[in-house]
Amino acid sequence: MPADNSGSSPDLDQPVAFGERTDPVVPHQRAFPYCGEYQILALRAGTTTGLKRGRTGSQALDPARGNNRFVTGIAGTLKVPLDDNQMDRTNDLPPQQFGRSTVIPQRWSALGEAWRTQLWPLPSLFVAAAVMLGVVLPRLDAHVDDELPASITAYLFSGGPEAARTVLSAVAGSLITVTTLTFSLTVVTLQLASSQFSPRLLRTFTRDRVVHLSLGLLLGTFTYALTVLRTVRASLSEQTAFVPQISVTVAYAFTLVSVLTLVAFLAHLSRQIRVEWIMRQVHTETNATMKRVLSDDAASLTVPAAPGYAVPLCASASGFLNFVDEKALLSAAVDNGAIVLVNRQPGESVVTGTPIAQAWPLEDRRPLPEPEREALTVSLHRALTTGFERTAVQDVAFGLRQLVDVVVKALSPGVNDPTTAVHGLGHVAVLMCELAGRNLGPRLLCDQDGHVRVVLHRPGFAELLELAMAQPRRYGATDPVVLSRLAAMLREIAWSSARPAEHAAVATQLERLVATVDQQAFDTHEKQKLRADAQRVRDALAGRW
Repeated sequence: MPADNSGSSPDLDQPVAFGERTDPVVPHQRAFPYCGEYQILALRAGTTTGLKRGRTGSQALDPARGNNRFVTGIAGTLKVPLDDNQMDRTNDLPPQQFGRSTVIPQRWSALGEAWRTQLWPLPSLFVAAAVMLGVVLPRLDAHVDDELPASITAYLFSGGPEAARTVLSAVAGSLITVTTLTFSLTVVTLQLASSQFSPRLLRTFTRDRVVHLSLGLLLGTFTYALTVLRTVRASLSEQTAFVPQISVTVAYAFTLVSVLTLVAFLAHLSRQIRVEWIMRQVHTETNATMKRVLSDDAASLTVPAAPGYAVPLCASASGFLNFVDEKALLSAAVDNGAIVLVNRQPGESVVTGTPIAQAWPLEDRRPLPEPEREALTVSLHRALTTGFERTAVQDVAFGLRQLVDVVVKALSPGVNDPTTAVHGLGHVAVLMCELAGRNLGPRLLCDQDGHVRVVLHRPGFAELLELAMAQPRRYGATDPVVLSRLAAMLREIAWSSARPAEHAAVATQLERLVATVDQQAFDTHEKQKLRADAQRVRDALAGRW
């Protein structure tokens, strides 16, 4: 691919003829997954031959409604040879209902997140299942023990009532001790993660399935042994002896599995407390959030500004905004003939009674009538979910926040671990490079006629880059290794981005980084290296590596 050293960035609003190759426009586009294909970002209304340059596609014309309708669709690419004369290929993209989004998967993600971060649900299910099994199996023993062939009974428990009581009592006593040890180790791990890394990383541990399964199996085996123990009877004058052979044998098998589970839990715990593994988990979760939240954003529509007669809509609960039901909010806006601007994004803290959104009529230039305002307020309260802590369901910035926390904690005087800070900045750089070129900023939801009805505030690229750079630059200002890694991160982001706004954000951060370097009392060698790092960032902005 020929290099372009002009340093200019492509104009995102410039139409390109259908069939024209877009990869020469960005000399470093090899970092993109769609390099060398014809990519659709948006089709101009009324035509099927205009394209805008972009990395991902988000809109296409709906042929069923005519060329004057925009629909939110799935990002797609058209692989068309240069000599292909078939200009109209819009039918290759699956038409979607206008305003459709990933509401249902996100709703299930919100419910699943609330379920997974609790320690009690899965162990409680194991305990309930153990009680049921401890009741059913002894009854099965009472019916089939005397009829089992010798080839099977040879493998079953063959002791008497006292031996059965001894085995079951030993199983119950040892398992509750092991469970206490497991829970203690879990609490110590949580305390270590909170003090050494970040309190916001506790969700990574509390949602760990291995911890849930280990506690559930240990508690379930303990409960099962106690439940079966109550059915063992000695031979008395008024009753015959009863030893549930199958049930006691199953208790022995559960004990062996519990021992193996304890070994696996200890091995897993030793891996979980490593900071590299923690950052990897956060990175993976943030990637999933990006794919879920940023997949269908429409970037080419005009974001409406709130007029002076817009009325405020206030929050009904305090806490962090965790989830926005886009479908319900869009339906409420259409039903009340209004446009709703939610000016708080997931992850932000809201206070009861303070404005969280604005609304105004779609057509009339006057304040929204009181009945419509009250109906919108009720619908807004139902559509917004708040909680006492941030979650990653719709919060793209939360993963960056956690990684930056790890970096800042490593740079604190009490820890003084710049190597961990550099590793954390590596994860931050990967996420920022993946965000470059995506449709960040406000998310627009439209009605069937193509009118913007809901505007959801989302962080832009410059805001996310500020989150990634500000605190590490401030707290790592005296460490040339950290500053050099920050410059390398800006270089990587500049190479992966193509939009002028993204380049401008990188250039601004570079200026602030250079100013920070100039304020430090580094030796000549360190200053020369940092100046060379800054020059490499400028070269990447110009398309040169």
